[in-house]
Amino acid sequence: MRTRLLIAITAFPAFIAGCDNVACDLSLIDSGKAGAAEVFRSCSRKAQNGDALAQNTLGIMYASGQGTVQNYAEAAKWYRKAAEQGNATAQNNLGNKYYNGQGVEQNYSEAVKWYRKAADQGNAKAQNQLGQMYRNGQGVEQNYTEAVKWYRKASDQGNVYAQSNLGDMYYNGYGVEQNYAEAVGWYKKAADQGNAVAQNELGQMYRNGRGVEQNYTEAVKWYRKASDQGNVYAQSNLGDMYYNGYGVEQNYAEAFGWYKKAADQGNSYAQYSLGYIYANGQGVEQNYTEAVKWLRKSADQGNSYAQFYLALSYANGEGVEQNYTEAAKWYRKAADRGLDAAQVNLGVLYCQGQGVDQNYSEAVRWYKKAASQGYDTAQNNLGSMYFNGTGVEQDYSEAAKWYRKAASQGYANAQNSLGNMYFNGQGVPQNYAEAAKWYRKAASHGQVDAQSNLGVMYYNGYGVEQNYAEAFKLYKQAADRGNAKAQNNLGWLYFTGMGVPMDRSIARSWFRVSCQNGEQLACNNLRLR
Repeated sequence: MRTRLLIAITAFPAFIAGCDNVACDLSLIDSGKAGAAEVFRSCSRKAQNGDALAQNTLGIMYASGQGTVQNYAEAAKWYRKAAEQGNATAQNNLGNKYYNGQGVEQNYSEAVKWYRKAADQGNAKAQNQLGQMYRNGQGVEQNYTEAVKWYRKASDQGNVYAQSNLGDMYYNGYGVEQNYAEAVGWYKKAADQGNAVAQNELGQMYRNGRGVEQNYTEAVKWYRKASDQGNVYAQSNLGDMYYNGYGVEQNYAEAFGWYKKAADQGNSYAQYSLGYIYANGQGVEQNYTEAVKWLRKSADQGNSYAQFYLALSYANGEGVEQNYTEAAKWYRKAADRGLDAAQVNLGVLYCQGQGVDQNYSEAVRWYKKAASQGYDTAQNNLGSMYFNGTGVEQDYSEAAKWYRKAASQGYANAQNSLGNMYFNGQGVPQNYAEAAKWYRKAASHGQVDAQSNLGVMYYNGYGVEQNYAEAFKLYKQAADRGNAKAQNNLGWLYFTGMGVPMDRSIARSWFRVSCQNGEQLACNNLRLR
C-alpha cells in the first residue's frame, strides 16, 4: 500500500508541471495549439507572480473576453500592474483605457501620462496616440508642432497610422509648412502598407492634382483599394468618379452601387448622392419617394445639400405631399449652415408668404446673406428689392449695384434690368449705348425681354445705328416666345412696312395675339385701318 501511495504522490507533481508547460502566449490560441482557457490560466499564474508580460497579456484577455468573461476593469488593473513595471505595451494599453473610459473613468490627462511613458520608450503606437492628443488638444494644450514631432517618431518606425496622420499635417499645414508633395509622400508610405484611410487620401490628391499631377485614373485606383477594404469615404468618392466619368467610363449604375455601399454605412454625402440619383433617375428608375428617404437620412445628419433638396421636394410635392412649411424648415437648416441656394429660396418664401408669414425685410436679409457669397440669383433679387423699395427703402443706386454684380456673372435677367437702368437713367447716368450693351448680353442668353428691348433700340437708333431689319429680327425672336410688347412691335413693323414688306393682315394677327396677352397698345392698334 505504501508503494502505491508513493507512486500516486510522485505522479501528481508531474501533472502540475505539464500544465505549467502551456505558455502565456496568445498566438497559441490563434494557431489552435492551446485553448483560450488554458492560456488564460497560465497567464493568471504568471501574472500573480509578477510577470509583467503575463500581466499585460492577461489584461488583453480580459479586454477581449478570451478565455474569460470580458471585464474592462480587470483589464485596466492588470495593464496597470505591468505598466508600473515599465512595460511599454501595457503603458500604451492603459493609456487607451483612459482615453476610451473603459474600466476606468475617462481621463485624457491620464491617457497622455501613460502614452508618454510608452512613447518615451519608443513604442510607436503610443507615439502616434500622443501625437493625436497634441493635435486635438486632449489632456494637453493643443500643439501641432508637438503632434508632428510624435507622428514623425512613430512614422520613422513604420507606423502606418502615424504616416497617414503626418500626411494630414503636411496637407493642412498644421505644425509644419503646408506641403502637398510631402503629404503625398507620407500618404503613399501608409497606402502602400494597405492603410485604407491613406489610400483614400492619396486618391484625393490625384483627383485634385495636389502634390502630384492630376490623374483621375490613379485616383480611381487608390479609391478602389480603399473601397475594397470598406472605407466609406473612398466608396463615396469612387461613386463620384463613376458619376462624372473621371478616370473611368461614366456609369450611373456603378456610381449608384458605390454610393449605396457608403450610404448603407451611414455616410451622409453618399446618402445625399443616392437621393439625387433617385430624383433624376440616373442608373436607377426615377423614384421620388426613395429620393426623399435618402435625402432625409443625409439631412438628419446635417448635410446642407440634402437639406436643400429635401426642402425642394416639399416645395414641389415630389415624393412627399407638398408642404411649404416643411420646405421652409429645411431651407432654414441649410441656410443657417451657409448654403447660398437655400438662403435665396428661403428669401423667396418670405417674399411670397409660403410656409412662413410674408416678410419682405426677412427676404432681404436672406438675399443679402447669399448675395454676399457671390450668388448671382440673390444679387439679382436684392437688386429688385432695392428697385421696388420692397423690404428696404427704394434706392436705384443700390439696385444698379446689385444688378451689376449679377450681370457681370452672366445672369441674364440682371443684365436686362441693368440695361433698363441705363435706358431710364435710374441709379446711373442715362446711357443708351450702355443700355444696348447689356440688352445685347442678355439677349444672347435668350432673355426674351432683352430681345424685345434691343429691338426697340435698333428701331429708334438708341445707342446703336438705326436698323429696322435688325429690329424685326429681334422682335420676331421675342414674339415667337410670347413677349406681348414684341408681338405688338412686330405687328407695327408689318403695318408700316419698316424692315419687312407691308402686310396689314399679318400685322393685325400680331396685334390680336399681343392684345390677348395683355398689351393694351396692341388692343388700340387693332382699331387702325
